[in-house]
Amino acid sequence: MAIALDIALAHLKGRRRQTLVSLTGVVLGVAFFLAVSSLMRGSEGDFLKRLVDNSPHITVYDEVRQGRVQPAQLQWPDGAVSVHNVRPLRETRGIRGWPERLASIEALPGLRAAPVLSEAAVLTFAGRQQGVQLSGVLPEKMKHVSTIEEKMTEGSLDALAADPNGVVIGRGLVDKFSLRLGGTLNVLASDGSSRPLRVVGIFRTGNSAYDEGQAFVLLKRAQALLGRENRVNRIIIQLTDPYAAQRVAKSIEGSGGYKSVSWIEASEDLLSLLLVRNIIMYSVVSAILVVAAFGIYNTISTIVMEKTRDIAIMKSMGFHPRDLRRIFLLEGLIVGLIGSALGVALGLGLMRVLSRVEIRPPGVTEVVHLPIFWGVEQYALAAAFALLSCLAASWLPARRAGRLAPVEILRGAA
Repeated sequence: MAIALDIALAHLKGRRRQTLVSLTGVVLGVAFFLAVSSLMRGSEGDFLKRLVDNSPHITVYDEVRQGRVQPAQLQWPDGAVSVHNVRPLRETRGIRGWPERLASIEALPGLRAAPVLSEAAVLTFAGRQQGVQLSGVLPEKMKHVSTIEEKMTEGSLDALAADPNGVVIGRGLVDKFSLRLGGTLNVLASDGSSRPLRVVGIFRTGNSAYDEGQAFVLLKRAQALLGRENRVNRIIIQLTDPYAAQRVAKSIEGSGGYKSVSWIEASEDLLSLLLVRNIIMYSVVSAILVVAAFGIYNTISTIVMEKTRDIAIMKSMGFHPRDLRRIFLLEGLIVGLIGSALGVALGLGLMRVLSRVEIRPPGVTEVVHLPIFWGVEQYALAAAFALLSCLAASWLPARRAGRLAPVEILRGAA
């Protein structure tokens, strides 16, 4: 092995320009592989974080996926007479026995849950009206399943517990109504009456539609305003492992009967789009390393052609074909190792430069930094792909060197 390594190094040093070109190709390939993949995976992670953190991992609704089967059909499934257009009994919508169902959900490991009663309502102030989604919540539970507490600029969710007539609204609605913390506005109840509410909290998410169209009140107050006493129409759930949402949602729906939708199910089209984007990204950056591998193939092929006489002499001295293959594979391995090491270093530098880039999108006041993924696995992936490309590029020349016939070469040279 030591002799093979010395010969491989001598070959590479003998063709320094070609070796340097091949090495540069590998270095740039690994560096750009890291820069592009870290940027793409960083943007994917940032997108998923916003998608997952700003919405429940699982939402249990007060409805079922399929309509209830009629009693007559259950009794006589193969009956000759079928019943159509049966109007179901009219009842107040909501999750029945929600405290018991909430307790059974909270008994599952690795999750937090909160009940919500959400329905459209109208807020009025000084002659202005604004349609909003009014959500009745329990502050002590809502804080653990939502990021709304982190978005509070004034007041807090806990203030709802202290003031049963309190309301938490967004900065967009505050600006639209010219309100301030402690101000009073009115909500039109389901029976047409008007109830005063005091602003005890203001939040800002950066989403103008949400900031203008969402309001939070105490659950008891929402039930009274909306005429749905002792009812909730959603149970929202956050998981320790967001990617287990589909399995947990299926389990909850199977045991409770109510429709349970995971964020994965709700965002299936977006996740498919991310998968396609990743395939395109890895195809593009891998092509860079494949092009660099052709440079290595060209360099080692040229060495084999120039060193045919030396190869014949080594074979006549007792070198086995596998020893010759080992020499030229070592040349590819050396270029791959050095190129991967330098490429990772250059890639880290590019990633640091990209992480400091500041972008200010039109109409946005906050500065946005490019999201970069710093996971160790991408360095291993880039280095492994570079090494495999280098070994694959050196395999054919190495195989040709092992098949050379020394007698014919030496006879021709004489």
